[in-house]
Amino acid sequence: TSIPVVIVNGVKPGKVLALVSGAHGTEYVSIIAIEKLIAALDPAQVTGTVILVPLINIQSFEQKVPHVNPIDNKSMNRFYPGKPDGTQTERASYLITREIVDRCDYLIDYHGGDLDESLRPYAYWGPTGREAQDRTSKEMVLAFGLDHIIIWRERPTDPAATRYLDNTASVRGKPSIVVEAGYAGSVESDDVALLVNGTLSTMRSLKMLPGDPHPIENPVWIEKLVDVLADGSGIWYPLVKRGTYVSAGMKLGTITDYVGKVIAEPRAPVSAVVLHVNAVPSLKKGDNIADLGVPAAKAP
Repeated sequence: TSIPVVIVNGVKPGKVLALVSGAHGTEYVSIIAIEKLIAALDPAQVTGTVILVPLINIQSFEQKVPHVNPIDNKSMNRFYPGKPDGTQTERASYLITREIVDRCDYLIDYHGGDLDESLRPYAYWGPTGREAQDRTSKEMVLAFGLDHIIIWRERPTDPAATRYLDNTASVRGKPSIVVEAGYAGSVESDDVALLVNGTLSTMRSLKMLPGDPHPIENPVWIEKLVDVLADGSGIWYPLVKRGTYVSAGMKLGTITDYVGKVIAEPRAPVSAVVLHVNAVPSLKKGDNIADLGVPAAKAP
C-alpha cells in the first residue's frame, strides 16, 4: 500500500512542519481538515516547508474500520518508531519515523472521535522537562486555540519504544502536539474549521505564515485522564453528553442485556469533564464507555 504525502515548499527558506492525520482512518474530520489545508496553503505565503500526510491508515478508511488497521488489527498510533520488517502497521510507522519525523522540526498529529466516540474538541501537550522545547510546544498548543488541553506527562522516553507519533517527534527533540475534533463519523464544518484555523494560527506563531496567531486565553488544563471501561457485553444507553461536567458518583448511563434487563449502571469515579462518551449502543467487555478529564488546579 502507499501513503499519500503533499509537500508545500515556501518561497522563503525556514523550518519544516509536519501535519499528520488518519492514523485512525475513520476519524474523518482530522482527515478532511488536512485535505482543506493542502488546498489552502500558498507557497508564496509560506516560510519553510510543510509536509502534509492526510491519511496513514488507508485500509481503515476504505473498509470503515475504527481504531485499528484491519490488515494486522493494530492501532496505527501505538507502534512507533516501528520496524522495517514487522507487520504492515509497524512498517508504516517505521517509514513515517524515517521520512517524516526525522525530516521535520515541528509536528502536529490530528485525531478526533472515532465511529463509536462522541468527542468534544481538545488538544494534548506533553512536557519533556527540556525548557526550550516545552516553551515552543506550549506556544504551539495555545496558538492552536482548542479550549481544553490535556497535560500528558506519563509517556515513554526510550527512543526505541516511543509508542505514539507525537511522542516519537518529542523524544527526538522536536516540539509536537496532538489535536482532536470531530465525532462518531460526522464531518461538521465547525469541527473542520477548528482544525484548519488552529493550524494556520500555529503556523503564524512559528513564523511560517504572515500575521498574528490567535492563542486561547484561558484554556481548561486537564491534569488526569480516567477511562471508564465496560465490564461486559450489552446495550449502552448514555445519560451524559460529550463536553458536560460530571461529579464523582454520577450515573453515566445504563447497560442492559439483549432483552432489556439492566445489568450495570456505570458511574463517574471522579469529578471531571466528559471528553468523549461511547456513541453507539454496541458494547463489549473492555470497551471505553467514557473518557473523563480532571481539570488541573492551576495552569502549567
